[in-house]
Amino acid sequence: MSRTCRLNCVMPPYILNRLLESEDSEVRRAALNTLLATARLRGERGVRASFAGAAAPGNGRRTIFDCEQGRFLPTAVMVRPEDGPESVDESVNRAFDALGLTRDFYQKVFQRNSIDARGMRLDGFVHFDVKFNNAFWDGRHMVFGDGDGKQFSNLSHSLTVAAHELTHGVTDHTSGFEYHNQSGALNESMSDVFGSLVQQWSLKQSAEEADWLIGADVFTPGIDADALRSMKAPGHAFNNALFGKDPQPDRMSKFVHLPDTEEGDFGAVHFNSGIPNKAFFLAAVGIGGFAWEAAGAIWFESLKASSADSQFQDFADTTFQKAGELFGVGSPEQSAVLAAWQEVEIQIRGVPTGAALARSFAVNGNGGVGRQDGLTALTRQIGELSAKMTGLAKDVAALKKTR
Repeated sequence: MSRTCRLNCVMPPYILNRLLESEDSEVRRAALNTLLATARLRGERGVRASFAGAAAPGNGRRTIFDCEQGRFLPTAVMVRPEDGPESVDESVNRAFDALGLTRDFYQKVFQRNSIDARGMRLDGFVHFDVKFNNAFWDGRHMVFGDGDGKQFSNLSHSLTVAAHELTHGVTDHTSGFEYHNQSGALNESMSDVFGSLVQQWSLKQSAEEADWLIGADVFTPGIDADALRSMKAPGHAFNNALFGKDPQPDRMSKFVHLPDTEEGDFGAVHFNSGIPNKAFFLAAVGIGGFAWEAAGAIWFESLKASSADSQFQDFADTTFQKAGELFGVGSPEQSAVLAAWQEVEIQIRGVPTGAALARSFAVNGNGGVGRQDGLTALTRQIGELSAKMTGLAKDVAALKKTR
């Protein structure tokens, strides 16, 4: 499990880079300030290490601090503890509620005791820096900028942003997906998946009712954009003169290749997360009902079972296996997972291409999976193949023990 504390930010760097080209000097200045501050924070490894005590178990107790436009977290003022009264500052209350909803989601849906499963305290910081167009998780704290007021509103007001960032902490304490290339894109995708599920759970929305948008409320009303990202339609969250067109791919044939550097988004992690995002959306809608109950359970168990260097193929195979374990080999849930990965051009290993259930399943009007002629034979075939995969996995594990 990876224990490296990395600064995870919700704002895709390609958006901030585009803002550097704006004709508005204030917009350029705010974007540059955000990029420089973010780079500086990434380099301050000692800052996060100095807060090691903050990870002590606390039953997920929330505390909100006000940075008062400063950048140094230790000087922030405590403004709302877990048992304290509501604040007159809406940013404080929104951050407090978002941390609570995320904590309660993991507790009630997955029986997980806070971010680290050991009751980690949840410390939130609002009003970080001046016109800071970002929000981030630094391994110990959830930090929100106020936005520049022109393009971006206050980021503490977005539940999907808070849940996205806190889920980076969950990933740190489970698979520890390394933050570069495909494993990094999986890291980002997990945060989008569960960030969206926290919002759906809080609103009691079905997969069909949800908007599947991440950061739908971070833009000011004057900006023509749906959200930072769309899980339902990667590549279509925005398309305007200010940001350009959403560059996320939705399938492997559109995979983005960039260098594994900060300038290259560590191998395009914010770009290529669109591929597993789309797979989850398709699986959730294919299964129907509340996405956190089946698709979410499959993805969460797969997250826990994955390794730090897992690639898209590895994670896809794991979700297929976990779907069989949780809901039965050849079940509609497992078949929906298979079809979802096939749609984004990832073929589950050990399953013949001819067993393309994407054409054998259709979502019916009630949000379930409709069966068509010939499905029984296909289901039996998938069951046999899945059983073989499970047997091979056990054989490999046994061989490793004898070495």
